[in-house]
Amino acid sequence: DEADRLDDATRDDYKPIMEFAAASGLRLKECLLKWSEVYWDTEQIVKPGKGGRIETVAITATVREILWPLRGHHDTMVFTYVAARTRKTEGQVKGQRYPITYSGLKSAWKRLRAKAKVNGFRFHDFRHDLGTKVLRETGNMKIAQKVLNHRNIKTTVKYAHVLDKEVAAAVDAVQKSRRKSRNSISKAS
Repeated sequence: DEADRLDDATRDDYKPIMEFAAASGLRLKECLLKWSEVYWDTEQIVKPGKGGRIETVAITATVREILWPLRGHHDTMVFTYVAARTRKTEGQVKGQRYPITYSGLKSAWKRLRAKAKVNGFRFHDFRHDLGTKVLRETGNMKIAQKVLNHRNIKTTVKYAHVLDKEVAAAVDAVQKSRRKSRNSISKAS
């Protein structure tokens, strides 16, 4: 129920970036999208990622549902928040939209986790969660590697630990099938 508690505790203006993090598998810093990085015609988001490598994220139906309504909120940045109060020192006016920043997102994430009473879930775990779900759905480590933009498959293998029970069940099924085959061969002889 942690996901539900996080969702319930998220401010409406921060929901799009949280949903995008879960849907894209991008790192916190990479979630701070510019409109110039969103290519509707090719259905891709292309932006600099970790180590200066280019990240390419498909604009899936889910990602499109998240991003499309945000058009017009800000000229440059995709994700914005509504100022809860006027802060003259920061030039903010209550009710106006401003781009979500790296430090602002980190602070909001800490407050959100405290409000939702979720301690063991880091922002980066959105990434782990997507990698695990892709692996579970496809059974293909290379696809999970591509989704997470890992250079080395060994990094992606770290996401496979949740599949240990499934691996054991598959091996068990093969062994049972083998015993069944042996039994049917010996009965036929």
